[in-house]
Amino acid sequence: MKQPLKVDVITIFPQMLRGFLEESMLKRATTAGVVVFRVVDLRDFTSDRHRTTDDRPYGGGPGMVMKPEPLFKAVESVGSREARVVLMTPQGRRFEQKTAAALADERHLVFLCGHYEGVDERVRTDLVSDEISIGDYVLTNGVLAAAVVIDAVVRLLPGVLGAADGTEQESFSAGALEYPQYTRPPEFRGLRVPEVLLSGDHGRIARWRSEQSRKRTEQRRPDLLE
Repeated sequence: MKQPLKVDVITIFPQMLRGFLEESMLKRATTAGVVVFRVVDLRDFTSDRHRTTDDRPYGGGPGMVMKPEPLFKAVESVGSREARVVLMTPQGRRFEQKTAAALADERHLVFLCGHYEGVDERVRTDLVSDEISIGDYVLTNGVLAAAVVIDAVVRLLPGVLGAADGTEQESFSAGALEYPQYTRPPEFRGLRVPEVLLSGDHGRIARWRSEQSRKRTEQRRPDLLE
């Protein structure tokens, strides 16, 4: 049996994440032994009575910068040689479905959740394996970004969604957006489900879905087709 994926999240706001990890799919994945989560409070690795994790930037400027000492100590406390240390930062590479698939193949992920103006550059150059951004905007704290990545990664682990091919037809998995979906009732407020989906003809349904997926991608995300 494959060893569970180990996921450590290092943050100064551990309570923001704990509830999220204990609900829905993530809870099922934990119960099934597919993934093991640990939320690490960065303040536990400080050495002063105020539990300081940040300081003013050298050279001046606005905001505060996260200090290197607590971050190094925290990673060293949970890390192993096989760990992939991921810094959540607006300066990282754009997170995509293929990124999630690559992370799902890892054995140990460590997420560093930045805050303030970011982290000391020595963290980037000597501690981090990867830098990831979930989009071209800025969040107050990296915990929210880490939660997005964790959700996208864990749902790709074998057995988490139940059906073996549960993620293969989703948006982005096949390089296009997913086709329209319908369920009961067949008519609602004068709006009917397309006849082809009620036909029972699986060949026609597959062709219709493929065509709808292509059209939707052309209209909404033509860049995916390039």
